[in-house]
Amino acid sequence: MTAEPVIDRQDSPTAAPPTVRASLSPSRAADFKTCPLLYRFRSIDRLPERPTVEQARGTLVHAVLERLFDLPAAARTPRSAGDLVAPQWDRLVTEQPELATLFAEGDATGPAEFLRSAAALLEGYFAVEDPRRLEPAEREALISAVVDEELLIRGYLDRLDVAPDGALRVVDYKTGGAPREAFEARALFQLKFYALVLWRTRGVVPRVLRLLYLKDAEVCDYAPDAEELLRFERTVVALWQAIEQATERQDFRPRPSRLCDWCAHQALCPSFGGTPPPFPAAGAGDPLTDARSRPAVPGADE
Repeated sequence: MTAEPVIDRQDSPTAAPPTVRASLSPSRAADFKTCPLLYRFRSIDRLPERPTVEQARGTLVHAVLERLFDLPAAARTPRSAGDLVAPQWDRLVTEQPELATLFAEGDATGPAEFLRSAAALLEGYFAVEDPRRLEPAEREALISAVVDEELLIRGYLDRLDVAPDGALRVVDYKTGGAPREAFEARALFQLKFYALVLWRTRGVVPRVLRLLYLKDAEVCDYAPDAEELLRFERTVVALWQAIEQATERQDFRPRPSRLCDWCAHQALCPSFGGTPPPFPAAGAGDPLTDARSRPAVPGADE
């Protein structure tokens, strides 16, 4: 692993193209850090997870904020954002029919309250930012880079702002409340992941990593530096090496914590008296599929 921050090896006409063996997204990397067995359930067994109301609300709010910047600057008002809620929900349900199962058939109160709660989170957004003064460079953008010559790291940015002097600000919308320590560390891990990709591909360390907590109308800014991103790169590579070792040994152990309360796979977890399914046959999975597409409903990332 090299320490030069400004060379884009992927675009260099003289550099040999890297041989990519696997990919890793911030959500799956965070899964392994949190609980290796959770990583196995999601990335190797690929067990389905029924979307929750909270996850669906996060998806909807992200969709509205993305579409909000399609409007002329003067039209990016709370009322305009509120007008986008119902149409964006209809679009999401059409694209992801499983979202329609969140509410019982004939239940008119649940969906209406759900849309009102999404609109309330948008009020929190306008309390911390004025979108009429912003022109994001990218929204919902897939970014990627190769580290350690063979690991592709990639993920989706909620928003990237570029200042006139070229400074970068990575913005991530969080629809939950302001975090406790465990959740804050996970959120910053995700943003450092994006910062590393941007640094390796553009040669620029983002000036600000910004978390917008819409429920509590709070802003958390963090300023990384190159040395920190070098250490973080080593952490990411070490994580992937640990994942490869666990895969070779078929040994993904649970790591119980308070986050278990939100796990969709407790029934299969030995810590709760369950038994994991048989380990998939070798070669059944594609090591490059981890981050090729964004999950339909944000889970760990939101």
